[in-house]
Amino acid sequence: MDFFARGRISWLARCLANLAFEPRHLLDFGCGTGAATRFLLELPHVRSVCGVDVSPRSLVVARRLDHSDRTAFQLCEEMRLDGSKDLAYSNGVFHHIPVGERAGAVTFVRRALRPGGLFALWENNPWNPGTRYVMSRIPFDRDAITLSMLEASRLLRAGGFEVLRTDFLFVFPHALRWFRGLEPALSRLPIGAQYQVLARKS
Repeated sequence: MDFFARGRISWLARCLANLAFEPRHLLDFGCGTGAATRFLLELPHVRSVCGVDVSPRSLVVARRLDHSDRTAFQLCEEMRLDGSKDLAYSNGVFHHIPVGERAGAVTFVRRALRPGGLFALWENNPWNPGTRYVMSRIPFDRDAITLSMLEASRLLRAGGFEVLRTDFLFVFPHALRWFRGLEPALSRLPIGAQYQVLARKS
């Protein structure tokens, strides 16, 4: 799992560098047990990461595993939405949010961000057969309702974001790992196991 977490953050870092965007205060939306937190801290110029989730049990684990004074974990309902975050990151969260509540989740993130702040939304790509197969084998994901890159983009635009770019990653499985160097050239094709929609708060 570290391979995928590091791959997402590395790709995000590349996108941020292309935009000359240097976030200092981050939101990890739907952080779970904080698996991505240590990788987010490796982004240049980052001073703090706040992880939020709806699961108290996950946050207990995140706090136990965390060893940085630059992180904090709290329930979504406890977070003060003061528009102070430069960048929000979310991975594999929205397919677990009921469809009717997704717009509210986007509003939550938007209120947390400063004007011009960015939202990096990562999701599983339902157009990828391998992704659908893996999700069907994981009990945690069997009742999930996936959303395509087009649906995620529409959701963000309706919530007051400008979509800057979309990318697909993780094209080649471990058995074909020798070809992974080709992935940047393939990132615009909707064939990767996951996608990122990078959007700016309007």
